[in-house]
Amino acid sequence: MVLNIFLLLFGMTLLIVGADWFVSGSGKIAKALKIPPLIIGLTLVSMGTSAPEASVSINGALNGMNDMSLGNVVGSNIFNSLLILGVSSLIIPLSIGKDLKKFDIPVMVGLYVALLLFTVIITPFYISLWEAIIMLILFVSYTIFLIIRAKRSDKNTVTVSEEQKSLSEKDKKDIPLWLAVILAAAGLTGVIFGGDIVVNNAAELAKTLGMSEALVGLTIVAVGTSLPELVTSVVASIKKENDIALGNVIGSNIFNIIFILGVSSAISPPTLSTDSITDMAVMLGSGVIILIISLFCKKMSRWQGAILILLYIGYLTYVIIRN
Repeated sequence: MVLNIFLLLFGMTLLIVGADWFVSGSGKIAKALKIPPLIIGLTLVSMGTSAPEASVSINGALNGMNDMSLGNVVGSNIFNSLLILGVSSLIIPLSIGKDLKKFDIPVMVGLYVALLLFTVIITPFYISLWEAIIMLILFVSYTIFLIIRAKRSDKNTVTVSEEQKSLSEKDKKDIPLWLAVILAAAGLTGVIFGGDIVVNNAAELAKTLGMSEALVGLTIVAVGTSLPELVTSVVASIKKENDIALGNVIGSNIFNIIFILGVSSAISPPTLSTDSITDMAVMLGSGVIILIISLFCKKMSRWQGAILILLYIGYLTYVIIRN
């Protein structure tokens, strides 16, 4: 068990470092090929922050561990919405941007509703291949929408995440193209192998401790793969970059549903349990809370952040007792 824990932590570290290298190296390659920075930020960087979740969920699907794949996505989104935003708003109240309020937060909640419609009404306790394809079509559509919206903005730039800011700073340091290719390749390798290590050792740990794959996915793996979002949002909050702190979480949640869950479900359509539906309902509830706060408040205050944290602790306690 000690070895499994060590390898699990090693795999998560490999995921996070690999994602950072992949984003940095790919950004250099894109710049060398004269791909617009805007496109890099809206696609490559936003995907990079969710690379750990993608690697774990896709590896889980390939290995037939659908419970872990689904649990990782749902658990990460709940963790992002309740704990990360809770901690970030405790540091400093988060201003809610007009675009997030008007577009992205409603889109996130709408996707949660659609997922529940798929799994409760249309194909009960199941995500079909066609539903997975619909998710991927929505991902492409949403990405195009982001690009069009960004190009129409007055500033003609959109800050997607703290990683994008870091990418711009790293771009100032010139490195040869061949080194950028090696960096991107090494990062991608780290993400792939890190995800495989996490999935395998999380499964072994679950067996040893008598935990279900779903529980491991909802807790240990979800928290581990959400570390990039946690660090990004907390650092952004400390630096008073409110849009980054909030936008990073919302963007990651949307990407997790329509791309990561879409891809993993297309590879191996999952069969859901009653507990899985309950967790999705909690995910929807966390999204609705954020939507209500955005509609009636200009900022996410400290007391609201404290409530979000308490709600996450309550949910985590419930999940552990349920197991």
